[in-house]
Amino acid sequence: MDDGKVKIFKGFRVQHNDALGPAKGGIRFHPQETIDTVKALAMWMTWKCAIVNIPLGGAKGGIICDPHNLSLREQERLCRGWVRQMARNIGPLLDIPAPDVMTTGQHMLWMLDEYEIIYGGRFPGAITGKPVGLGGSIGRIEATGYGLIFTVREALRELEIRIENTTVSVQGFGNVAQYAIEMYTRLGGKVILVSCWNQESGESRAFRKTEGINLSELRAITDNFGEINREKAVKLGYEELPGEKWIEQDVDILIPAALENSITSTNADFISNKVKIIAEGANGPTSIEADKIIEEKGIYLIPDFLANSGGVISSYFEQVQSNSNYYWSKEEVLSKLDVKITDAFISVSDLSKKQKLYIRDAAYILAVDRVAKACSVRGWT
Repeated sequence: MDDGKVKIFKGFRVQHNDALGPAKGGIRFHPQETIDTVKALAMWMTWKCAIVNIPLGGAKGGIICDPHNLSLREQERLCRGWVRQMARNIGPLLDIPAPDVMTTGQHMLWMLDEYEIIYGGRFPGAITGKPVGLGGSIGRIEATGYGLIFTVREALRELEIRIENTTVSVQGFGNVAQYAIEMYTRLGGKVILVSCWNQESGESRAFRKTEGINLSELRAITDNFGEINREKAVKLGYEELPGEKWIEQDVDILIPAALENSITSTNADFISNKVKIIAEGANGPTSIEADKIIEEKGIYLIPDFLANSGGVISSYFEQVQSNSNYYWSKEEVLSKLDVKITDAFISVSDLSKKQKLYIRDAAYILAVDRVAKACSVRGWT
């Protein structure tokens, strides 16, 4: 630590399945990280890569820490220490880490630099989510949020609803939420509420403006961890509400884009009858019990590993660019993202209609089938 004391942090890396290709998955910093969470997220990454048909498998990593309470130097030491422990198990042909909750391109660059020091060469494809100009891909920062809205756009088309006639309530105000809001409003929709986590109180808060939020003004009063300044938001005319109220709004679309288990059997009954679509920006935001309630309500749910797959698609694009040492334009990245995630959505939707399946079930059937066939062809089963 900066004060000269030594502190030991616990970290994880889980590789779930690599039948389709090298494992892929983010590494997150979170004070409540657990090995069980990382296992679940690694499995989700397997299905996420399979559902969008990219040649990668599933992995995930995490370190139990709170970066709010660590200096940049301490965070750098933590990143390099994690890589020293994991160097034999990660790499462009084995397992490619990427940013996740409370990690950034800077963290990935520290990790890549340590990996390259260990192996004595340049391996830009070993880690994705790097800063642009140092092996990162233009368009990656927007990819998860934009991809989420591309799936919402396709769902609205199926429901024959014009996006400019819809409203949204968003849980979270991190990278995914902000860029989802950016693309959604660009397409003509209106966001009336966002929520965020307040580090000081240890609770979430929501900020509502029925005539529609202004993304630029909220970004200007938001810190690097997605926390909106309460006093400044109120001065700008936002109504402050308890964070859990995000789910009770009379909107057409709900976007949970925070952490897992945000929609449960306790609050699912409070979902307005007006809600037509739930697009899962976060990983695992809906509990099994809540999922049944949502299905009974007839809400069109876009499952997490399809809705938020824009991140891993762009990570795959970055890996391809890094390995070839040739980088694409932003327009090329985002247009390829649109094509890839739209194709995946259509495949899931077609299976859902053909077999009369709940769309989450259809997505799992398609993803698991692809992985199972890869295992079988390889002779693993």
